Amino acid sequence: MCAMRTDLLPFLLPLLLAACGSAPPENLGLGGGGLAPCPETPNCVSSIASQSDSVHYIAPFEYRDSHADSRLRLITLLKNPPGKESVTIVETDENYIRAEFRTSFLRFTDDVEFYFPPDEKIVHLRSASRVGRSDLGANRRRIEELRELFTKR
Repeated sequence: MCAMRTDLLPFLLPLLLAACGSAPPENLGLGGGGLAPCPETPNCVSSIASQSDSVHYIAPFEYRDSHADSRLRLITLLKNPPGKESVTIVETDENYIRAEFRTSFLRFTDDVEFYFPPDEKIVHLRSASRVGRSDLGANRRRIEELRELFTKR
């Protein structure tokens, strides 16, 4: 029979409680005409980070069809997410989408934002964990998986 390691409870309990009850940060949205920069912690990726910032930078999505069709394709992907995460689309407008991704196991919430600049055929994005310091690369993997699906024709 397996013994439960109760010595880990003091470390895990606060983390689990924070994951379940964390509120969205106040810097979400298109403040100043674009997405907020990533915090210094490595649990965030963004296409607006400097390309020399290998921890945070990730390339924006590119598209060839219309702005409206590309936006609809992304919303459809978010409504039918790959993997085991659940996704809630929280906010949308003509140039912006914000979604909350929740992991299936520990129920951690990550905030993912997409910005369609009106005069460009790209989608800027930001994916950040609400709690903790490291995400073990989860935000980057999520965005790259979405990119692959978004760019399929």
